[in-house]
Amino acid sequence: MLAATTSTLAPTRDQGALADDLCKALLTPENAGEMAALLADLCTPAEIRTLAERWHIARLLDGADLTYRDLHDATGVSTTTIVRVARFLKQERNFGYRMALDRLGEARNAG
Repeated sequence: MLAATTSTLAPTRDQGALADDLCKALLTPENAGEMAALLADLCTPAEIRTLAERWHIARLLDGADLTYRDLHDATGVSTTTIVRVARFLKQERNFGYRMALDRLGEARNAG
């Protein structure tokens, strides 16, 4: 049996608090296998596939000279999703895709 936690956790509907808590949980895996296990518990197979497709499209948009139609034909990902990923990669202020792409590029160059 698991021991009870010492911190107090109360139910909430505060989306900011929920997102912050999720972000902290997503930072806990120490390797890809642990992250895969966490994602398998958190997400449905369809949600994981959707996230993986978006990430794949972001990498292709960043590193390949393909049209959106070429990407759709090669991956089966909808052009709507491709356009959305492209917008977030190139125009939105979050820069989440950019950060991850750059960090993975640095890790590849260092290793």
